[in-house]
Amino acid sequence: MRPSLLRHAVQLPAASQRSLSIVTSSSLNRPLAQQLRPAFQRSAMPTSTRIAAFHATQRNQILPPLPQKIEGTTNDPTPVPNPDYSHGSYHWSFERIISAGLVPLTLAPFAAGSLNPVTDSILCALLVVHSHIGFESCIIDYFPKKRIPKLRAAAHWALRISTLLLGVALYSFETNDVGITEAVSRVWHA
Repeated sequence: MRPSLLRHAVQLPAASQRSLSIVTSSSLNRPLAQQLRPAFQRSAMPTSTRIAAFHATQRNQILPPLPQKIEGTTNDPTPVPNPDYSHGSYHWSFERIISAGLVPLTLAPFAAGSLNPVTDSILCALLVVHSHIGFESCIIDYFPKKRIPKLRAAAHWALRISTLLLGVALYSFETNDVGITEAVSRVWHA
């Protein structure tokens, strides 16, 4: 079946060679039987066969499903995590305060010029913390602890190291160079 589809595709002109009308000069030169045959073949073929012809590979999952097993019984309560002050509502409130604080700290230097190095430093620190919290949430969501604990631990360590390197780089840029808001302003006006 595939060779016939390939032959049919080779006979059709490329999209750049087709004209805007339905009847092209190449179709006028072909006999009527050749023009009608692909339409008949298309209508005679079942839809699933036509769709399957265009799929070259089967669907492979990145992580195959785990064996289906039930832990405990149906009457067991859902496990509740231990209360922790660094997570839960305090953690959510801290994230929202940082996100809300980034808005005026981002707009103020560009509206009124670079205010002072302290505001610039606070902006850099909040950007680092905000990025760390966001990437940590991605790691927690997409690397399940039960399935890939080593990869999750490696991702957490990579995040910690990159956050530390980013903090050191921004500190060096703030103290030894013009600062982040002035650098963005210079790039914007260049």
